[in-house]
Amino acid sequence: MASASSLHPTRAPGHSPQARPTPDAADSPAFLTTEEAGAFLRLSPRTLEKQRVLGGGPRFRKFGARVVYAATDLRAWADSRAYGMTSDPGYVQRDSVR
Repeated sequence: MASASSLHPTRAPGHSPQARPTPDAADSPAFLTTEEAGAFLRLSPRTLEKQRVLGGGPRFRKFGARVVYAATDLRAWADSRAYGMTSDPGYVQRDSVR
């Protein structure tokens, strides 16, 4: 039987127990479900579903009826939305999906 210390590794100070690994971590899956992708991006899965219909969201793949997101596509999509200030070119040109 495993000891209690092997089941709960020591965390570094300031490490949140609810922190999720990033999709590009070595032990993360290459593809994530809508729920997992939403958790990573801190978006509602419903928001991702809406973006699949209206556009503007991260690239996705269909395997039969299953929708999945590649971890690299999520990271690229998030990185493409990085701005230094609200007056950055492109910031005000983004179309809302609402």
